[in-house]
Amino acid sequence: MADRIRQYLTYISKLLESENEDINWEEEMKKHLVQIAFFAHERLIHLLVTITFAILTVMVFLYTIYNFSFPMLLLIFALMCLMIPYIKHYYLLENSVQMMYEQYDRMQEKVGKSFIRDGKTKNN
Repeated sequence: MADRIRQYLTYISKLLESENEDINWEEEMKKHLVQIAFFAHERLIHLLVTITFAILTVMVFLYTIYNFSFPMLLLIFALMCLMIPYIKHYYLLENSVQMMYEQYDRMQEKVGKSFIRDGKTKNN
């Protein structure tokens, strides 16, 4: 998934930098909105998984404080090791979707539509 996001972001960035006037921006914007929806859904699912994993980790940690055992300590260690990739992947998804929103704003600039950037509304 991470490679797919990076490849798609690169594709859109190159498209936006292109001086090719044959690009149908309306169609590209529709496609981009579909991709934003896919990745935003993926982001939501990973947020729920990450939160669930974090809650589970805290619960196991609290249980271990009151009922210490070596296997529970190993479980906490394993859960913490898994939390790092979950958080890293969610961070990638969150930042990528935010970048896609900015790319969509730039696409709107290309077709001269209203958009919001830096808290200001602009009309072309």
